[in-house]
Amino acid sequence: MSTSHCTRRNFLKTVGLGAASLALPRGVSAARQAALNTAKNKPNIIFILADDLGYADLGCYGQRHIKTPNIDRLAAEGTRFSNCYAGSTVCAPSRSVLITGQHTGHTRVRANFGNIGGVGPQKRVPLKAEDITVAEVLKQAAYATGITGKWGLGEPDTSGVPNRQGFDEWFGYLNQRNAHSYYPPYLWHNEEKLILEGNQDGKRQQYSHDMCTDFAMDFIRRQKDKLFFLYLAWCIPHARYEIPSIEPYGDREEWSKEEKTFAAMVTHMDRDVGRIMALLKELNLDEKTIVFFCSDNGAAKRWDGRFDSCGPLRGQKGTLYEGGLRTPMIVRWPGKVRASAMSDAVWYFADFLPSAAELAGVKSPSDIDGISVLPTLLGKRQNLSDRSLYWEFPRRGLPQAVRWRNWKAVRLARSQMLELYDLAKDVSESQNVSSQHPEVVAKIEDYLKTARTESPNWPT
Repeated sequence: MSTSHCTRRNFLKTVGLGAASLALPRGVSAARQAALNTAKNKPNIIFILADDLGYADLGCYGQRHIKTPNIDRLAAEGTRFSNCYAGSTVCAPSRSVLITGQHTGHTRVRANFGNIGGVGPQKRVPLKAEDITVAEVLKQAAYATGITGKWGLGEPDTSGVPNRQGFDEWFGYLNQRNAHSYYPPYLWHNEEKLILEGNQDGKRQQYSHDMCTDFAMDFIRRQKDKLFFLYLAWCIPHARYEIPSIEPYGDREEWSKEEKTFAAMVTHMDRDVGRIMALLKELNLDEKTIVFFCSDNGAAKRWDGRFDSCGPLRGQKGTLYEGGLRTPMIVRWPGKVRASAMSDAVWYFADFLPSAAELAGVKSPSDIDGISVLPTLLGKRQNLSDRSLYWEFPRRGLPQAVRWRNWKAVRLARSQMLELYDLAKDVSESQNVSSQHPEVVAKIEDYLKTARTESPNWPT
């Protein structure tokens, strides 16, 4: 990979690296044809992923102090989902689940750092050439594919670089540790390292979030006459907490500087959601584009007593309780997705790839864990209640979690008994009812016997 200075000419340069043709064996079933007929005019797809945004950090999900009018409008014009789950409780594996459609018991990247192997001193595990991504799947339907923000699934010169995983254009951070700074010394554009002169020698002049937003808007403008998929993986509001201005919260004397900065970051992101939606209307793409908005995992800080970012949910980022996994999810597609609606349908990141494939009318890989939830997105009846959703987090003891129907099972280590919670009655996971429902525990234990495969990078 080469290094260059961040000129507009380099910033806007398009590198055409279309994915090779893939043999993807699973087709669209006849049972889903009614949903496909509704979606027969293939939409553009925009997936906006916030970073460490809590379940209750948006006004439309109950936030009272942080202003999010544009995302609230997105919800008013689309459907909010109250039981949608991230792929993992931390960054990289959650994104791996989203991109590959495989849960953390099967996907390539199961934690931020590998235990064995990986690249560099941080042992980052990259996607491999044989891993099939949603971008590669959508290339089969002639979608232009772009990504900006945080990647986290491949270091420089590895098989995991976005341009080697089906994305035509890429701008942002490869390494998620580098993404902790919003004034980085460099970013990546395709496979070129772009030196940011405004951030050299201690200067803080080029705010990476704004640069990623500008890239996204430019990508939309240039692809307006084509089908496109844009994966907008913003870093906000992940710590470190940095923002050019803490307005409109500068006068909140009772708030700490960190609280003002966090709130300003969320509102700054909300402003840019508004900019993107306005651009879609300006380019007459509004009704031709389905937009997803969510967070990559639960809140890093609960902010209890100030923002109450996790609401009533237990835990936070890094745990397998609801506060670490449940994400606000908004889906908008005028005339197709119901407006001003709330759905309690249970689904998760692994479902995005097959849903996007069905929207595009192409095949999904056969070895994925997700299913298409397109009927649910379109407000149609779909039975999602009887399948099991799985998570693991390869720490000592291999913590695991399962959602089946209204039940949530958590095991903090393989040597421990399953905890069981009835989310229909106890969304806070405060009452372990495993002893009262041995038949449910037995069913989940049986599922766990085959839920995962061993990973060479995270052996148990």
